[in-house]
Amino acid sequence: MSEQQSINSTKAPEPVGHYPHARRVGNLLFLSGVGPRERGTKKIPGVELTDSGTIASYDIETQCRSVFQNVRWVLEEAGSRWENIVDVTVFLTNMKDDFNIYNRLWAEYFAENPPCRTTLEINCLPTPIAIELKVVATID
Repeated sequence: MSEQQSINSTKAPEPVGHYPHARRVGNLLFLSGVGPRERGTKKIPGVELTDSGTIASYDIETQCRSVFQNVRWVLEEAGSRWENIVDVTVFLTNMKDDFNIYNRLWAEYFAENPPCRTTLEINCLPTPIAIELKVVATID
């Protein structure tokens, strides 16, 4: 069996549970679910919360760009890079309203040689976010 190595980013938001940002197995890198939060804070770019902590409004484009940046940070700190992504599972909380925007941004960020992708709608995520990515990449 290949040696495994847990990886935690110093730039991506802290995990919301007991798990690493990523795990390397051989030349493969498996990222835990990555959302748009900012490290060291509960701030979620593009999200306005009510006093009770529920989502009042959100901007899916801002969240997507933040998620992509967080994924990039985990990849780079693990010794990989954006271009090495081979498979992405996308979790959206509102497929009807958000898929077209997400799809447009996907084409922008993966203009060349896009990875495989599966997109699922789920009713909620562990924090008040509208998108989360599960990523598999290679390490050269």
